Amino acid sequence: MAEMESLMDLLEDELKDLYSAENQLTKALPRMAKKASSKMLKDAFTKHLKETEGHVKRLERIGKSLDIKLSGKVCQAMKGLIEEGKEILGEKGEPSILDAALIGAAQRVEHYEMAGYGVVRTIAEHLDLTEVAQLLQQTLDEEKATDQKLTQIAEEEVYGEAAGIGAEEDEEELEEEE
Repeated sequence: MAEMESLMDLLEDELKDLYSAENQLTKALPRMAKKASSKMLKDAFTKHLKETEGHVKRLERIGKSLDIKLSGKVCQAMKGLIEEGKEILGEKGEPSILDAALIGAAQRVEHYEMAGYGVVRTIAEHLDLTEVAQLLQQTLDEEKATDQKLTQIAEEEVYGEAAGIGAEEDEEELEEEE
């Protein structure tokens, strides 16, 4: 990591972190889409992949405008979140339960990204980098929308279906215990 001598140094470091995170995510989202059984969830992951590719381009635009080389840093937090998601990709089980697990993993990623974009947007505002702040806000809005879409899919489709799985067995076990 470079020395942190100014708020601009911090902004640069945070932008590099986000750039790494988004690039890692472009590799993970297709695998998540492939594993999802819900068509709505597959579509959401595919749509977010396109948005994520746009986020990378937006960050590159910001980097160019600030004369910052964004490559060279690995976002360890995203690496860990993706590793957790890979565990789900290797699981076998009921499709709706696995979809629920995928949604949980994806929302952890979205919340990490929302925090990161919120931080860099605020730093950019304090540095009077208005255009940069606006571009970062645009990405933050898209990340929030994705999180809301995942919640909607979970509540309207996946959790209801998943809740019914194993319910009969649980009821039978309760009856046997009485």
